[in-house]
Amino acid sequence: MVASPDAIRHWLDQHHITEIECLIPDMAGQARGKIVPRHKYDPAQGLRLPIAVLEMTVTGAYPEQDYVPVADPDMHLVPDASTLRRVPWAKEPTAQIIHDCQRFDGTPVELSPRNVLRRILAQYERDGLRPIVAPEMEFYLVQIEPDEDIPLKPPIGRTQRTEAGMQSFSIDAVNEYDDIFDVIYDWCEAQGLQLDTLIHEMGTAQMEINLDHGEPLALADQVFLFKRTVREAAIRHGMYATFMAKPMQGQPGSAMHIHQSVLDAGSGRNIFSMPDGQPSPAFFHFIGGLQTYLPAAMAFFAPYVNSYRRLSRYTSAPINLSWGYDNRTCGLRVPQSSPEQRRVENRLAGVDVNPYLAIAASLACGLLGIRERLQPTEPLAGSAYEQPHQLPRHLDDAIDRLLACTPLAELFGEHFLRTYAAIKDAEYREYFDVVSPWERRYLLLNV
Repeated sequence: MVASPDAIRHWLDQHHITEIECLIPDMAGQARGKIVPRHKYDPAQGLRLPIAVLEMTVTGAYPEQDYVPVADPDMHLVPDASTLRRVPWAKEPTAQIIHDCQRFDGTPVELSPRNVLRRILAQYERDGLRPIVAPEMEFYLVQIEPDEDIPLKPPIGRTQRTEAGMQSFSIDAVNEYDDIFDVIYDWCEAQGLQLDTLIHEMGTAQMEINLDHGEPLALADQVFLFKRTVREAAIRHGMYATFMAKPMQGQPGSAMHIHQSVLDAGSGRNIFSMPDGQPSPAFFHFIGGLQTYLPAAMAFFAPYVNSYRRLSRYTSAPINLSWGYDNRTCGLRVPQSSPEQRRVENRLAGVDVNPYLAIAASLACGLLGIRERLQPTEPLAGSAYEQPHQLPRHLDDAIDRLLACTPLAELFGEHFLRTYAAIKDAEYREYFDVVSPWERRYLLLNV
């Protein structure tokens, strides 16, 4: 870990760096910022970027109402020294470093997703608690297709064929793409991204890679960098890697499951377990908070119109917030574990989320449950797919629920919440203006 501007300069010189990618995650979780020549970069001074970057929609547009000051001011980008890494795919020696967004008086910019997560973590710290998370990321490999009107197809593997049918947990199916995964693992190791397991998921050329558990901000940074890495590796191997929640018709969607536990900050003890190993009241309160507040936070876990296509019955995606022990049909699953590793898996989030905001929202809902001593429903032993829908069915509904939730507004900040809702509303209206091929096919001459 690099600790000071002088140490950053020494690291850059030691690695003969010629360029620095100065990054911030935007509201969609995409990398924004500047690429700066080494001799122009002063880590003690940082950089400037317009605050308006943080209110852009995923299409590059802006909400009708302006949520930044009229003068469209800059913000100060301050390097987070702990995020300094090499860019392993760059031709020239290039570094990347994630920056924090501050005003020039040193106060955090409320619209920065990284600052939002820090805000929630500060609430845990206030209560003497320390959350731990572990994300699981699913994604598809697909053929390169520049024409958006043509459906996506699985890529050609080393046997010069595409996958036929679903190949859940198939080792041979993963080996079809050995070259790309060798590169992904090498590049992730070079960046200090702590990968755990790789499996083939249910869909055709759908994969899952898990990250080791750890501190939420560090894990959100790793997800942010992991997505960049996988997309780059795929392109260099003649294919796309997509983190859309539902990229292909007739195939399951892709999730980012979030495993969560909470430690006592002083002792390091998992507060979800009693000294005798039994589940604690805090464990049940945490689940109760997720059940109570996740529907209002849905816009963080399903942030695009496409996200809601994933959440349908019998597709390994939740339709409600039933919970159960080792029950994957539930939105909230408690895996088999030792008392020290007792945790709750939130299966609601699609992999299209902004990792900072999704982790912040999940932890916020659980924290509200602990503070309000909310009780969950009884654990479900059967199929949650037989239970009613409990979640918003589209983005417009999710936005309304988010704006109506006072406890979340108090945790996230009213300004951030209203800005985020306005961005999602602008994206929804832009999508709603598009007439789909289904409508032209079935309605053009039949109604």
